[in-house]
Amino acid sequence: MSERRRGRVGAAPDAPPQDRVVDRRAFLERMGLLGAAAAAGVTIDVPPVKAAPLPAPRGPRLPEPLGIQATEPWEMTLAELASLIRDGRLRPSELLAYYLRRVDAHDGVLRAFNTIPRDQALSEARALDAASWRGPLHGIPLAIKDNYYTAGVLTTANSHIFADFVPDYDATAWARLRAGGAVLLGKTQMGPLATSRATTPDGEPTTVNAWSPDDATVDPGGSSSGSATAVAARLAASSTGTQTGGSITNPSGRQGLTGIKPTMGRVSLHGIIPLTYTRDHPGPLARDARDAAIMLQAMAGPDPADPRTLGLPPVPDFVEAATPVPNGNGVRLRWPTTVGVTPGFLSVPEEGEGGPAFRRAEEDPAERERRARIARARQEAEVELRREMLTTFEHLGARVVEIDMPPEWELLTSGDFNNVRLPERAEPFLRYLRQDVRLFGVSLSPWINGLLLSGPEYLRGQRAKMLLLERVLTGVFGQCDVVVQTSPIPFDMIGLPLIAFPIGFEQSRGSDLPVAGMFGGLPFGEERLLSLVAAYQAATGWHRRRPADPLPAAGGGDAQVRGRSAPRMDVLDVLAECE
Repeated sequence: MSERRRGRVGAAPDAPPQDRVVDRRAFLERMGLLGAAAAAGVTIDVPPVKAAPLPAPRGPRLPEPLGIQATEPWEMTLAELASLIRDGRLRPSELLAYYLRRVDAHDGVLRAFNTIPRDQALSEARALDAASWRGPLHGIPLAIKDNYYTAGVLTTANSHIFADFVPDYDATAWARLRAGGAVLLGKTQMGPLATSRATTPDGEPTTVNAWSPDDATVDPGGSSSGSATAVAARLAASSTGTQTGGSITNPSGRQGLTGIKPTMGRVSLHGIIPLTYTRDHPGPLARDARDAAIMLQAMAGPDPADPRTLGLPPVPDFVEAATPVPNGNGVRLRWPTTVGVTPGFLSVPEEGEGGPAFRRAEEDPAERERRARIARARQEAEVELRREMLTTFEHLGARVVEIDMPPEWELLTSGDFNNVRLPERAEPFLRYLRQDVRLFGVSLSPWINGLLLSGPEYLRGQRAKMLLLERVLTGVFGQCDVVVQTSPIPFDMIGLPLIAFPIGFEQSRGSDLPVAGMFGGLPFGEERLLSLVAAYQAATGWHRRRPADPLPAAGGGDAQVRGRSAPRMDVLDVLAECE
């Protein structure tokens, strides 16, 4: 694809986005030292990543003007709800009651939640009714992934290991949301120890996709499945997730949400059950870019309890970045931006490329053919929607160019090097592996593989990761400001930010299912990513669509999945999923 015509951007603001003033070399050195720290099991002083100073921070606020388009509170965005609460037109306890009624009515089918601390939530919401407004999160009910510590509330990570674990303090990210006035509506279902789509520890699927609740074979995205389903189905205003290999962007993309995985260190991991020291990223899953910005604004910042967060550039104004810039009767991009398009992004893979990572020998040929037809139809729809997405960005003022990928891109991002994360996964859980491997349930295999990977292989993988990061920073981002992505894995490996957002719908299974776009950015490029998606969402309406409410489960009571039965997940399924 040849370089496309540059659109009209207009005057850029005085302050450039942080991704253009950050010290990339310092970030590269920092990631190398974090890898060394993970290998040595010690805390290492890492060099600060310098950036230009920011304007004085503003207090809690909402962008104005704010037009409310929904009629029911549970249909409104977080930002819209915040304006009602701020203006005294809605009380936190009233809002919580709306959501609890929806959870009672629909979670029996959707199975988004593990735990609902109803009495605690009601008590906190009533106290907030009479309290001074703290900011956009005041009285907002949130769904928190069940690997975040929540003081006094069961935190299981859907694992036998933590089946009865009740922490006595909050994870830093949740503590910051709570300090802003957020209410814990519930803890969400997730893949066991954050390894797959949501299942029980022994592999029975739980959470369904809110867009296709009758068919449990439609992937809700993992591992933050419940967090995505809760927000998509309007059971919560917003939610949190964690990402090691796609666990925020994948479920967001599958369920029509805006999910952002920030730069490594932007949000503290203290108090979150670990998976991989150098690849875990906490972040929000939200209805749109503005809601994601409000969540990230609260979650981000240095934390003495997590050395990965120290010595970083100050947190910019994400809410301002996610406020669309008017341009006549429309909007424009906040900053001049070149969007890099990777080879193959606008073409359907040849027969035999892509598809399921594993195929069972005993699978019925007719079923295999049916799955292949569905996958092909979805790929074709995705490519067409990607073209339309890029055209929209051009109209908003982006420069869209095809880029060349760095040498050995396929090798450096392959499973050979992606799997070097497994020893980091195994190390914190050694005592449980020695105690009883059955505690790991369906997710055991990756932990065993982590024990078996040799030291030389691990070191080789860490060096490959640093080479990949260096080539992305100098090669890829020498050609563009953001780059389209089809897989989160490469940027998860090297700690760079990603954002997923809805770009349309396809009907490969006979009903509307969301299709997502995904951009990757420079270190601390969340500001630009949010601004791009906010402008796109102001020009389109995909993010405003929501799934129909599910019919009640047959017989009521416990959660049930109707339609096609969901096969029990086994080790191959878990390995095929992203964390």
